[in-house]
Amino acid sequence: MTPEQRHRCMSAIKGKDTKPEIMVRKYLFSRGLRYRVNDKKLPGSPDIVMKKYGVAIFIDGCFWHGHKGCRYYHLPSTNTDFWKAKISRNIARDYVNNVDLELAGWKVIRIWECEVNTKSKREVTLQKLYEQIISQEHTSKPKKIKREKSRSYDDYPDDFNIAAEPELEY
Repeated sequence: MTPEQRHRCMSAIKGKDTKPEIMVRKYLFSRGLRYRVNDKKLPGSPDIVMKKYGVAIFIDGCFWHGHKGCRYYHLPSTNTDFWKAKISRNIARDYVNNVDLELAGWKVIRIWECEVNTKSKREVTLQKLYEQIISQEHTSKPKKIKREKSRSYDDYPDDFNIAAEPELEY
């Protein structure tokens, strides 16, 4: 691809209302579950928020969030250092958002794009998601989160313990 073609392709990629997100939302709505979309009051602005159940759902693109072993994730052969750094930052940001939400009492569920793209996996994934959400109904409600300025991965102290986190390899 020429740089202009690549620019056109990359700029057409959406961050909200993607096909996988819409499939998950339609499934949940058809089961009688109601939700908020892209709630900016919560860290990471989860794709789907169910306050009644205390659940925050993210539907992650395999390429953008570094889904290892997935056919949709492979580093581009050009500008590799940029993409390694970008995807590593995304993974680190996801981790920080998960920690912040869980500390506030939210159950965080992450779904990969590849889990809802193929019909055979979609039914199993969505049924499992529904069961996880329903099991949360009678647990304690999450605390309100006061929105502060976004924290960077570098804002955590050096001795911040990230237990059993593997070193990223590309």
